[in-house]
Amino acid sequence: MTLFIEQCLNGLQFGLLLFLLAAGLTLVFGIMDLVNLAHGSLYMIGAYFAATFAAWTGSFVLGAILALAATLLVGMAVEVIAMRRLYGRDHLDHVLATFGLILFFDELVRLIWGAGGMSLPLPSWLNTSVRILPGFDYSAYKLSIIVVSLAVAAFLYFLVMRTRLGMLIRAGASNREMIGALGVNIKLLFTLVFGLGAALAGLAGLMQAPILTVQIGMGENILILAFVITVIGGIGSIRGAFLAAILVGLIDTLGRAYFTDLLRLLFSKETAATAAPALSSMLIYLLMAFVLVLRPEGLFPASNK
Repeated sequence: MTLFIEQCLNGLQFGLLLFLLAAGLTLVFGIMDLVNLAHGSLYMIGAYFAATFAAWTGSFVLGAILALAATLLVGMAVEVIAMRRLYGRDHLDHVLATFGLILFFDELVRLIWGAGGMSLPLPSWLNTSVRILPGFDYSAYKLSIIVVSLAVAAFLYFLVMRTRLGMLIRAGASNREMIGALGVNIKLLFTLVFGLGAALAGLAGLMQAPILTVQIGMGENILILAFVITVIGGIGSIRGAFLAAILVGLIDTLGRAYFTDLLRLLFSKETAATAAPALSSMLIYLLMAFVLVLRPEGLFPASNK
C-alpha cells in the first residue's frame, strides 16, 4: 500500500510538471494558432539558467527566480524576432521554422555552456524527506514540486478566468480578428502570451533540473507528451491540460512501476524490464485515441475552458 501511494504521488508530481509545459503550449497554440516545436527548447533554457544562476548566487531559490525572469525575457524576444513572421501562415511553415529554432537553441547552448551538461544541487532543506503518513516518508523536493505546480495552476485559472488580461486571452482564442478590430493591441497580447508560455516551460525545466541532468536536447522528448496532453485536454484549454496531464502522469508512472512485475509472470526479467516502459507509453497514446474518438476537440474545447 505504501508503494502504491508513493507511485501515485510520483505520478502526480510528473503530471503536474507536464502540465506546466503543456499549459504554455496550449495557450500559444489555442490563441496564436502557432505550432511551436521549440517550446521544449525553452524548457531546456530554463534548466540551464537555473543551474547557472544558482551557482552564481549560491541560492537555489534566488537562482530559480532569476531563471524564470530570464526565460520570460527570452520567450518575449523570440516572439518579437521570429514568431511574428509566422502568424497567418501554414502550419507546415510553423513546424519548419520552429524546428530550425530547436537546432539554433541546441547550438547556442553548446556554445555558451558546452556539451557536457550541468547539475543543479538541492539545498539541504529540500534534500530530505517529509513524514506524510505514519510510517511513510516522501521526498521534500518532489512534494514542493506538487505544491508549486498546484499554486501555478490556481494562478493560471485566476488569470484566465478572473482578470481583464484573461478575458482578452479567452477572446483571442475565440476570435482574434474581432478583438483586434475593437482596439486591443494584438501584437502586445501575443508577446505577453508567448512570454507566459515560455516562463511556464522554464519553470518546468528548472524544477526538473535537480532530478535529471541538465543537457542539450532535454526538452525534445518531453515535448511529445506535452503535445499529447494538449490534444487530450483540448487546444487552448487550461482546465483540459491540467486534467490530461495528471492522467498521463499517473498512467506513465504506475505503468512503469507495475507492468514490469505483471510481465515477469509471462516473460523473462530482461524482456519485462524492456517492455514495461513501452507498454505504459502505448497506453498514453491509446488514451489519446480513445478521447479523440469520443470527443474530437478534446476533453474541454477552448470555447468551454
